Amino acid sequence: MKKYILPFFIIGLAACSNGPTQEEVMNEFVSAWNEQDFEKMYTYLSEESQQSINEETFVERYETIYDGIEAEEISVEAAEVSEEEEEGIPRPYEVSMETVAGEISFDDEAELVKEESDDGETWKVHWDSSFIFPELQDEETVQVTSNEPVRGEIFDREGSPLAINSPVQQAGLVPGKMEDDSIEELAELLDIGEEEIESALDAEWVSDESFVPVTKLRPDEEDIEEDLLEINGVMIQESSARYYPFAEKAAHLTGYIRQVNAEDLEELPKSEYGAGSVIGSTGLESVYEEELHGSTGWRIYIPESDTTIAEKKVENGTDITTTIDASFQQKMYDEMKGDAGAGVALHPQTGETLALVSTPAYDPNHFVFGWPDGEFEEVNDDPETPFSARFNNRYAPGSTIKPITASIALQNGNLDVKEAKTIEGKSWQPDESWGGYEVTRVSDRLNDVNLENALITSDNIYFAQAALDTGADNFTEGLRSFGFEEDVPYEFPVNGSAIANEGLNEEILLADTGYGQGEMLMSPIHLAVAYTPFLNDGDMLKPTLELRDEPKEVWQDQVVPSEDTEVITQGLRGIVENERGSAYEPVMNELTIAGKTGTAELKTAQGDEDGTENGWFVSYDYENEDMLITMMIEDVQGRGGSEYTVEKVKNLFNN
Repeated sequence: MKKYILPFFIIGLAACSNGPTQEEVMNEFVSAWNEQDFEKMYTYLSEESQQSINEETFVERYETIYDGIEAEEISVEAAEVSEEEEEGIPRPYEVSMETVAGEISFDDEAELVKEESDDGETWKVHWDSSFIFPELQDEETVQVTSNEPVRGEIFDREGSPLAINSPVQQAGLVPGKMEDDSIEELAELLDIGEEEIESALDAEWVSDESFVPVTKLRPDEEDIEEDLLEINGVMIQESSARYYPFAEKAAHLTGYIRQVNAEDLEELPKSEYGAGSVIGSTGLESVYEEELHGSTGWRIYIPESDTTIAEKKVENGTDITTTIDASFQQKMYDEMKGDAGAGVALHPQTGETLALVSTPAYDPNHFVFGWPDGEFEEVNDDPETPFSARFNNRYAPGSTIKPITASIALQNGNLDVKEAKTIEGKSWQPDESWGGYEVTRVSDRLNDVNLENALITSDNIYFAQAALDTGADNFTEGLRSFGFEEDVPYEFPVNGSAIANEGLNEEILLADTGYGQGEMLMSPIHLAVAYTPFLNDGDMLKPTLELRDEPKEVWQDQVVPSEDTEVITQGLRGIVENERGSAYEPVMNELTIAGKTGTAELKTAQGDEDGTENGWFVSYDYENEDMLITMMIEDVQGRGGSEYTVEKVKNLFNN
């Protein structure tokens, strides 16, 4: 609980008038009050009041109290009084304001007195402390206390904790009981720097009898408690802390909390956050910050009389139950550990997110319990950027875009599933205007290529022709119907997918985009969602993260002709089940999955330099229709290309 003590000042009585009538004096006094021009207000105080309180004290008292309670929207109104009743009667007024503890409003009366001035008689305001608050007496103080809410917790769909408030042990030192080697021994046992301990001990408030907190022990490391207590000066107290049971396996999903800093406090509502408050920094902790944080409780009161002026009760944060399957989240992370990549698992008929994995990762508990000596620098300097989430970033999707190209061409009537294209040779160009540039395909075994075979063999020429036949405008609009160039309607922030740097303004670029080698960029989350139409009669679903009774919601309807979804699934089945398919190996006969592989280059931010090859595999269970996985592994050249990713995904379906 934080406490702010607002200094008290002796209250005097006052009045001042620059106008000929009580009403004019009162109106001018109220006008200055509304403008919070306290210096001007003071000029209207009576001589008796000014003798009791000087101008500096008067101004400081108002400013300190109003600032302390975060007073805003201050409104003061003086009531009208008839002329025959004017002289010598109290002047009613009303005050209202918004504060950290909610609205405060009251009404009172101001007594005006006549005084002699250089210009003759004038009216002055007889002021007392009730002008600030009716309950406030002379020489009393106003204090403000806050009550931080208990942060809500985050759970998976089965109630397994992803982020919880856990009871923990806090290890610290009592300086008067330390020995010369206490700091060295404690630093070694806790794996933290000696300078960190010394800094804590150097705080101004520390005395020989003080308990100086050093670190909180994670729930999974409290077995060192006995060893700690053997060090002279070490003491352990009960405490609580945010804890992430799945650590690095769900790091980019959960994110972490941190204490607010000065920059945060300039942006955040002062009624909810102060020094010592925590805030979700990334991941679900940030996405659901408003719900998890709750609402801070505040009390504005007079301690001398224990009189409450205003109070807002604390409201603890709300627990969040996600759609995540923590068990599957772990399995996906374990499968990807050691590689740089991203994995997304959805329920393809509801849009529920079952897993979000990014590797390499970090342990979010270190942001709460402290980093082992040197480890933060090691992680921060890692070229594979463990702090960066990959599942919501953008990459070239490669050949995984081909089913989407087919869908757009089918929707526009530029492709017929019953007709085969005649394609001869391994390379093709429509005419000599392309110069030396040609689209190439892996195999020229087939000359008559239909959609199913084109998907199985991942025929670049077939899909380049499909994009060209559709045309730049229609193909662009088709991609937009799949959610390109707009925000993904998702709780988790996702980088929007891009079609091309300056649009599909060239024929070669249009052709390349059709088979996944243009300038297109797409996030793994969006790519996963883009495959949901094949199990939902052509409708593309919204992805969801929070568990609810009716999760299924359509993002874009009929992006694929419903009668053609089965044909596309047949082609995607062939990629896995036909020996000509790129996802045929390793063979796992018990699986019933359809999917598309892709190999693409990771572009730089400018998109004009080559990067490492990324291996993609997007697949779904066509029999049970309860799992859709998108996985991308970076730097797969020399490791089997996309087949390296295929094996990992198949292992997940096989578990």
